[in-house]
Amino acid sequence: MTAMGFVRVTAASHRTHVADPQANAQEAIARLEQFSASDVVVFGELSLSGYSCGDLFAQQTLLDAVRAALRDVTEASRGSQQIVVIGLPLRVGGRLYNTAAAISDGRVRGIVPKQYLPNQQEFYEGRWFAAADGSEPASIDLGELGQVPFGIDLLFARGELLLGIELCEDLWMPIPPSSYQAMAGANLLLNLSASNELIGKAAWREMLVRSQSGRCLAAYAYASAGPSESTTDMVFGGHCLIAENAALLAASPRVGRDGCGWVEHTQATADIDLQKLSHDRQVTISWQQAGKQLADNFRRIPIDGPLTSDGSRRTVSARPFIPQEDAELHERCAEIFGIQCAALSKRISRLPASSQLQIGVSGGLDSTLALLVAVKTCQQQGWPTTRIAGITLPGFGTTSRTLTAARDLMKFLQVTADEIDIRQLCLDTFLGLGHSPFGIDAAGLSLAEFTEKIQAVAPAERHDLVFENVQARLRTMLLMSRGFVLGTGDLSEQALGWSTYNGDHMSMYNVNTSIPKTLVKFLVRYLAENEFDGPARECLLGVVETPISPELLPPDPGGEIAQLTERTVGDYELHDFFLYHLLRYGMTPQKIMHLARQAQFSKPYEEQEIRDTLRIFLQRFFQNQFKRSCVPDGPKVGSVSLSPRSDWRMPSDAEVGGWLRDLER
Repeated sequence: MTAMGFVRVTAASHRTHVADPQANAQEAIARLEQFSASDVVVFGELSLSGYSCGDLFAQQTLLDAVRAALRDVTEASRGSQQIVVIGLPLRVGGRLYNTAAAISDGRVRGIVPKQYLPNQQEFYEGRWFAAADGSEPASIDLGELGQVPFGIDLLFARGELLLGIELCEDLWMPIPPSSYQAMAGANLLLNLSASNELIGKAAWREMLVRSQSGRCLAAYAYASAGPSESTTDMVFGGHCLIAENAALLAASPRVGRDGCGWVEHTQATADIDLQKLSHDRQVTISWQQAGKQLADNFRRIPIDGPLTSDGSRRTVSARPFIPQEDAELHERCAEIFGIQCAALSKRISRLPASSQLQIGVSGGLDSTLALLVAVKTCQQQGWPTTRIAGITLPGFGTTSRTLTAARDLMKFLQVTADEIDIRQLCLDTFLGLGHSPFGIDAAGLSLAEFTEKIQAVAPAERHDLVFENVQARLRTMLLMSRGFVLGTGDLSEQALGWSTYNGDHMSMYNVNTSIPKTLVKFLVRYLAENEFDGPARECLLGVVETPISPELLPPDPGGEIAQLTERTVGDYELHDFFLYHLLRYGMTPQKIMHLARQAQFSKPYEEQEIRDTLRIFLQRFFQNQFKRSCVPDGPKVGSVSLSPRSDWRMPSDAEVGGWLRDLER
């Protein structure tokens, strides 16, 4: 396997010459030359003879020609380490089987017969073929091709790749053979098919392929016969599909799609990520329970050779938490918002009817989303929105832009609004602590004098964690003194530890806890455009465009936000990219870098900037686990979560060295 774990697979349908195996062999050989970069190529069902030969399958002339065609394809593969799987009729012990032959480097490595034969409506396979049931001989003599393993118990191994093979109708069964193959370890499942086109059948076929790959935590490559098969009674569409863990990676053109009436050759090619599949199988304990007793039921046929794909055919989303299609994004946003509201409804139902929800409203993205969830929850439950106590707590870094947004939001959303200027309280705390912010002795200074002095501090010298933490903790203290506090921090901030411990880090419940920063922005925009109108919508869209900042350091001379989070830790689109691949699939830093090079981010990044940002992410992720070990309850909405109770249990004092060394290799 390549260092990154990719395998390139092609599912192909070549032009079929019905009952002319020699011509079909030449078609397959020609196609293989085009797919020379693929590690595995699978053709359609009975592709050496044609699926639609009918009673000609009983003719010795045809069967002899198929044997010769198999020799031609096998000989053409000599010197190539590509694994080729092709369909053919094969007589064994007086019975004719519908089979798939696995070929590599001039040898037939094994032959798998079909288990389930359709014999209804337009299909008549039971007339010509025998269904394999495991009683067949374990090997067969193919003459000059030698003794070859035969049976329904074959898997083909190359490094970490383990191939399982089934044929057409097998997939449509309640428990397909590929399910057993996957439970025995197969991570790439191949289907040689001849599926005719009927109204609506293509969607059903695609759903089967995707769902089987998802159930099996595997990749699934499906190759179907095309329209050059006989059209006496049916038309075959040449539909080729490749899915990985329920996600469709590639699909070919087909007859009937977009008005297409003829496609001579079709193919779908994709790079499979075996490491992702291996990770999901490892962490899915029920998967391990399902398959541990089946491995001994199969023979593993080794096929030597490398797997050379670099994964360059994969589409790497720069925003893995965000669907690329608008319709899916809107559906996702509505679903997330519904989960948040349902979670908050349950939690509020446990509170006294007289209690208020306390929300610190900063005018930024996270607190805005939490406020919208609270408002919608109250509306759905028939509670007055005045039950929500929105409090804005301006400090030394608050700008007029965010303060105005906070005031307007509370006004337009008709919540109970309050405002507490925390600056004097903070100044008193500095004096009580004996702390001199930025080296300024605050003793005897008025608030105005102190504010003037800190604004005069050069931006490069504005580093004072006590100054920042006092503000954050005072805000939390004031909120919690009033009642039940709704938290606002998001998943990205948790990953980076971008919060003050026991400050904005803490609340009684957090509806944003598993939503990454990049998605928060899309959620607020979606809600602005679909749930609100008038001044509220305008205000929300303004929040979406506000730079991300904790606003704990003084603004610039023009009154604009000076403390920009992304200037300090790097862009959130990079951090969320790293977060997704590290947590969802346990990827190495090297592989994350490899994928980041392929992703199309919102702006171009130099490789060194990506590497530096990933280093910051890893360091902060490990350093700040102690904050994640004690966080408030909150709903999980996606596949990535950092809840210490459900999804992420990590020692707070773990070493990051191994990850940093991998990054620098």
